[in-house]
Amino acid sequence: MAAGYRSVLLDRAGAVEAGGVDAGVAAHYGAPTREARKLAEGQAVADLSHFDVVEIRGEDRQSWLDTLSSQRISHLNPGGSTQALLLSVQGRIEHEMKVLAAEDRLLLIVEPGAGAALEQFLNSMRFMLRVEVNDLSSSYGVLAATRKIGTAGSLVWENPWPGITEGGWAYSREDHPGKERPWFLHIVELENLAEAVGDEELAGMMAVEALRIAAWEPRFGAEIDDKTIPHELDWLRTSVHLNKGCYKGQETIARVHNIGHPPRRLVFLDLDGSMHTLPAAGAEVKLGERTVGRITSATLHYEAGPIALAVVKRNVDPEAELAVIDGETSYPATQEVIVATDAGQVAGRFTGFLRTPPQG
Repeated sequence: MAAGYRSVLLDRAGAVEAGGVDAGVAAHYGAPTREARKLAEGQAVADLSHFDVVEIRGEDRQSWLDTLSSQRISHLNPGGSTQALLLSVQGRIEHEMKVLAAEDRLLLIVEPGAGAALEQFLNSMRFMLRVEVNDLSSSYGVLAATRKIGTAGSLVWENPWPGITEGGWAYSREDHPGKERPWFLHIVELENLAEAVGDEELAGMMAVEALRIAAWEPRFGAEIDDKTIPHELDWLRTSVHLNKGCYKGQETIARVHNIGHPPRRLVFLDLDGSMHTLPAAGAEVKLGERTVGRITSATLHYEAGPIALAVVKRNVDPEAELAVIDGETSYPATQEVIVATDAGQVAGRFTGFLRTPPQG
């Protein structure tokens, strides 16, 4: 979305604008915890109209994106959804795309402000293929809900998280809390944004983030840095096809998965609720006097209280009590494993956390 974007829904009663990457839409509409509960129950809609939308047209669009990305795209039928990554040669995440197949095009939902860079990269890779790439972010945006919104049209991306998609692999346990949060992103024209919401109640980005963090789902705009590989975030579940053809970064994906370990791992933290504040993204996670990671996202959940996601060193003991240090404030924190400490090195192993989907 262009700098300076301001959603028309910020004119609704009680709206308080978000900051940072989510500027331009509401952080909340006066009651963030109530909004999160309503959103979880399917009784509210969230304004993500600041997210960018890129389209790919042309006869070669699916096979072409298949060759570039970590995911199998060529098999998608109209209405089908998937998630895909573009990686560096070293396997580090450069772009994350929520891919929706429409009748005559692919639509890619990406983080706010990421559309122009993605369009530029994809156009640089066109060569002689029959594809056309366009950044639609100035005219299209996104509405989110835990169900399909009848007034928001038929361009709906359905989140595969936390399922294990074809060719994927899970690095965390079966009783995944993300199963409790279906998630649908509706691509709508910005000039019709208010009409697409209709009479639905609105929830702000604080509610969206509360549900995302509780579902252990990484976000490109939060959990990613310039060294992140998919294994560290459990993104092999939904964003990587381990058996597809060659693409940039594939060697790292295969090597870490089969014979190595990711150097870091995503972890869910229960924070001490007596502090009445939340640590900022980037706050240090300490084990004793040693810094072992950093907070990537934190929120006040309507049931769980203060919770966070952090990326920590792989060998941090999952039973260890941690402390989150933000300035002069220390938050005691307990861990829940998202990515297992023994993630990777699956060659010859068939048990434990590391598993493929059951074969039919």
